[in-house]
Amino acid sequence: MRRLCLVALLATLGSNLVAQRATADSSLLTVDRIFASPEFRGGSIASLAWLADGIGYTTLEPPVDGKPGRDIVRYDAETGLRTILVPAARLKPAGDSTPLDVEDYTWSADGRRLLIFTNSRQVWRTNTRGDYWVLDLAGWTLKKLGGNGGGPASTLMFAKFSPDGGRVGWVRYGEYNIYVEDIASGKLTQLTHDGSRTTINGTFDWVYEEELGLQDGWRWNPDGQSIAYWQLDASGVRDFLLYDVTDSLYAFTTPVQYPKAGETNSAGRVGVVSASGGETRWINIPGDPRNNYIARMEWAPGSRELVIQHMNRLQDTLHVMLANAQTGEVRTVFTEADAAWVEQFDQLRFLNGGKDILWLSERSGWSQLYLFPRGGGAPRPLTSGSFDVLSVQLVDTVGKWVYYTASPDNPTQRYLYRINYSKRGVPQRITPANEPGTHSYNLSPRGTFAVHFYSRFGVPPTVTLVSLPENRTLRGLVDNAPLKAKVAGLRLGKTEFRQVDIGDGVQLNAWFIKPPNFDSTSRYPVLFYVYGGPGSQTVTDAWGGQNYLWYQMLAQRGYIVASVDNRGTGARGRAWRKIIYKQMGVVETHDQAAAAQAIGRLPYVDSTRIGIWGWSYGGFMSLNVITQAPDVYRMAIAVAPVTHWKFYDTIYTERYKGLPQANAAGYDKGSPLTYAQNLRGRLLIVHGTGDDNVHFQNTEAMINALVAANRPFSLMAYPNRTHSISGGTTRQHLYTLLTKFVEENLPAKVNGERTATLP
Repeated sequence: MRRLCLVALLATLGSNLVAQRATADSSLLTVDRIFASPEFRGGSIASLAWLADGIGYTTLEPPVDGKPGRDIVRYDAETGLRTILVPAARLKPAGDSTPLDVEDYTWSADGRRLLIFTNSRQVWRTNTRGDYWVLDLAGWTLKKLGGNGGGPASTLMFAKFSPDGGRVGWVRYGEYNIYVEDIASGKLTQLTHDGSRTTINGTFDWVYEEELGLQDGWRWNPDGQSIAYWQLDASGVRDFLLYDVTDSLYAFTTPVQYPKAGETNSAGRVGVVSASGGETRWINIPGDPRNNYIARMEWAPGSRELVIQHMNRLQDTLHVMLANAQTGEVRTVFTEADAAWVEQFDQLRFLNGGKDILWLSERSGWSQLYLFPRGGGAPRPLTSGSFDVLSVQLVDTVGKWVYYTASPDNPTQRYLYRINYSKRGVPQRITPANEPGTHSYNLSPRGTFAVHFYSRFGVPPTVTLVSLPENRTLRGLVDNAPLKAKVAGLRLGKTEFRQVDIGDGVQLNAWFIKPPNFDSTSRYPVLFYVYGGPGSQTVTDAWGGQNYLWYQMLAQRGYIVASVDNRGTGARGRAWRKIIYKQMGVVETHDQAAAAQAIGRLPYVDSTRIGIWGWSYGGFMSLNVITQAPDVYRMAIAVAPVTHWKFYDTIYTERYKGLPQANAAGYDKGSPLTYAQNLRGRLLIVHGTGDDNVHFQNTEAMINALVAANRPFSLMAYPNRTHSISGGTTRQHLYTLLTKFVEENLPAKVNGERTATLP
């Protein structure tokens, strides 16, 4: 016990020395300034929502008199005229003196009622269950939904007004049944009756949410007469038990339905039920429901058909289907197939009076927009070129414009374009040519106005209201002037973007941060940041927040910090993205190690002092490079790493790796467990024991492999923390730990001092 106390005391003293370094100089950064204070916290405008008229938007703002709650305020986009639509004082439940804490809200189609979401709780990644209230603006009456008494607190999910605004549908959490509630009478109609932990109506299990981005699992018919919904049968999915040994005197487990690669999935189907109750009509989707995915479902124009995106388990074939809501019969409109994988498209739209379907396809080798005839036939390209369309922002069916994000000349940046889907022609760039960097837009329903977010690498974001298509600034919403002044007052290292030639004609995008007092005649250690997963990018010309400031802190202490996007990452076409198919952990590892070697040959880099760190997929990469390229890397940090893809979920893993039963060698070849005996550098593994995404099982397997190979390493386990390893002072502690490990195992020369000896 005495020895453990001494170790803890030394660790505390060490971390304090790291944190207190240079506190007297405001131009120098510390972990505490970055992660434990609001000093570098920027402004935001998260509560802004466009109104249906397209000329006004609303925000949540504290009352000017300082009283509790938040007003719902309307602004005229053109003039800026401010009007309080709903005073906070009107949001007090009967008998309460405090207004509701409004977290989200939705207007009925006629604008006469407001649906309010409050008292939320987290389900998997986000807060999707809570309490819902309806405010009738005619009489300022406030009513809690959920039947008589509202039911248990925080158990309503995905409440939505009916098209006529007279009813609200919702899902009861834990029960997993769908209800419709009449607002005026309070009558409650239960639409499904078989909900349970293993029969899930109107929402999804863990893997559907995590990998297909599905949470809300039901849709009103446009005429309000019926509801379409997903139902999952999770009875065959095995539970993974998360162990909690800190929240009780005795350990307990939390079961999570989690299908690992090659294991049994939930069986999904789609049904249609009358909004006044009755039997569900099931859609006759072909194939084994446990080995196919219903990735998207919406009502098609006309209220008689559903449009369904249906993928096979290997995710190399996707059928866009139209389903008759009355008979349940389906027909395939078109099929996307790929030798590697295909993905669902979130912005599918019906255009030209419902005759055409807007779709994003890689069939040319690049992600481009197409119009597919609803009745079948060959698609017509809407955009073309050797670049990727990254997302669709808005479809204006009046002006016949599609607004989309792309960057034809530089994949590290993002710009807004539009093209007329009726006249075709040349796309128009909306973003000004003199503003290089990353732009995103929240467009009004008609595309007349937009909230414009703009940042650059090292430059905090600004938020402005602009008119379109000329991108004329009407007024500033968030200028982040205090944050920019704070950043400008720092002793910053020079940043640069470049390409790294790794041979065979492969050029990798990269960014560098050099020390502020950089001397080209000196030799510096390099710390790489890696993610490297499919379709991702770390090399983007955008503000990097706290991590950017931490990298600048390391640069102030004598490090070059760099990041490289290997093959398999995003925005560079199909061939680039999909070269990793069935061999994750092989191509990316080669590219990262080759880039580190190329950078190590620069005259100002000390090739004996190269380190790397990453989180999640980046942790997987850190383990792979230090074990597969042990002569290149001196040090690695792996946070929440995957260590073998057999431990991860079905949808993500099988999309890129195939089934483990059919690709066992590929699974092993890309796993750092296979190469544990090669470890020679310094390794730190960090993981939260309550991680429901990348299970702590991964780290325990790596521990066993390293022990079997008799290789020393360091480990930090954060009890009951999730994949984000956060909460309270956790991030401050984590980055203090990371900083200390970097400085001890990749020592740098600072301010002319003699370079420390390698441990």
